[in-house]
Amino acid sequence: MDLQLTILKTVDKYNEVDNTLECPELKSFDINSLHSNLTSLWSKELINFEKIETEHWELLPEAKDFLKNGSHEIRFLEEVIKSIDGLKLSDVNKLGPVGKLGQGKAFKNGWISKNDDKLISKVDKVPEDSVVKYLKEIEETGKLSDKKELTELKKRKLIQLNKIVGYKITKTDKFQVEIVNLETDITSDMIINNEWSDKKFKPYNFNSEGVYPSSGSLHPLNKVREEFRQIFFSMGFTEMPSNQYVDTGFWNFDTLYVPQQHPARDLQDTFYLKDPVRGDEPEDKEYMKNVQQVHQEGKYGSIGYRYPWKLEESLRMVLRTHTTAISASMLKQLADDPKPCRLFSIDRVFRNEAVDATHLAEFHQVEGVMAGYDITLGDLIGFMEDFFGKMGVNGLRFKAAYNPYTEPSMEIFAYHKTLKKWVEIGNSGMFRPEMLESMGLPKNLRVLGWGLSLERPTMIKYNVSNIRELLGHKVSLDFIETNPAARLDELLV
Repeated sequence: MDLQLTILKTVDKYNEVDNTLECPELKSFDINSLHSNLTSLWSKELINFEKIETEHWELLPEAKDFLKNGSHEIRFLEEVIKSIDGLKLSDVNKLGPVGKLGQGKAFKNGWISKNDDKLISKVDKVPEDSVVKYLKEIEETGKLSDKKELTELKKRKLIQLNKIVGYKITKTDKFQVEIVNLETDITSDMIINNEWSDKKFKPYNFNSEGVYPSSGSLHPLNKVREEFRQIFFSMGFTEMPSNQYVDTGFWNFDTLYVPQQHPARDLQDTFYLKDPVRGDEPEDKEYMKNVQQVHQEGKYGSIGYRYPWKLEESLRMVLRTHTTAISASMLKQLADDPKPCRLFSIDRVFRNEAVDATHLAEFHQVEGVMAGYDITLGDLIGFMEDFFGKMGVNGLRFKAAYNPYTEPSMEIFAYHKTLKKWVEIGNSGMFRPEMLESMGLPKNLRVLGWGLSLERPTMIKYNVSNIRELLGHKVSLDFIETNPAARLDELLV
């Protein structure tokens, strides 16, 4: 309160304060205390103030040593002049920093020369120490008019720039030297005792924001995941149960027509369990026999892969590499009551990949399957355009591809307006007849399938370039809390 009264009296004395740094009554006060008291007076509508920043150069410890003893180059030159026959090169290091640093500057200034193993002075007397002269000017004024020398002193780490903050203070229409404490709330006692009419109240600040309530926040992946779910639901899809992360190689690979020698089943690409090593055989032995025949010698129009299929390999427990394992299980259940259906899943899968800016050992897969009688590849293309159109992604392109369990297969591309190039956004195809018929599904009941990652559209949506900023210990909690709910429109065109 004493400081606030001092401020008011000073402003009243001078009518206004142009800069507190130059005001005798205020320049000695701590800047933080001054600011807090100015803010308090401003809130009472007694004054207005604005910040003034002034650049001020300060001497570092080595520069202060120069003021007492002279610069390195001058002191080195004095040592050379003292040596009648010249200063031996072997004696330079004995001078410490004066020798190591002063020698170079003395050579640069043309004060000394080398003669065999000695340094000889080229001047008769020691010149003025210009470095000390400039440092004295900075010490007295906090600045230096010679910009070239200022840069040199800064380069030699003799000075540093500090910003000194001062304030300009002006009166308001309600200015007065007396401080009246404003009430912030009207109480019941004020009303009962009729004191409120004699009180002065602080005006409401309608521009201030309220305290943000503490609450949990959905992760950006969950926000985008929910957007995908709503798109699927709007198109008549049912969500598949996808919480089974561990499965046998039979459902993860064999039912999907992936041969047991395929590279995707190697240890460097897939995580296998140590305990238990193997799972149970499928309950439908006839179906398992059909899968074995499809792989070994072919069936349902396929010639097979022509290799000895092994049950032990099929029953190895694996962290699922795709959610298509769930789709295969759901299609097998569909054989009990074959009818058109639409199913989808969004969940995590695991692959033994090297971690980099765009890959992790686990990620989320968005997958959809659509079963219908006599549907064709044209239906798949049309549906893909409709599906991605609901995300605001139009103008798709399709490219023929190979997948073990779909034929024909297509990669889906869209134009990325930020990267200005076509990027792959998904994979699709029609499930192979030998895969479906071995389950007991009718020949004319065909299944379309497609999939894409959840991470890629999330990274595009929230402008994340490194996936480790989206998942893991590097994730910013503020990033999770402050980002809005996802809208997938306008990501791609």
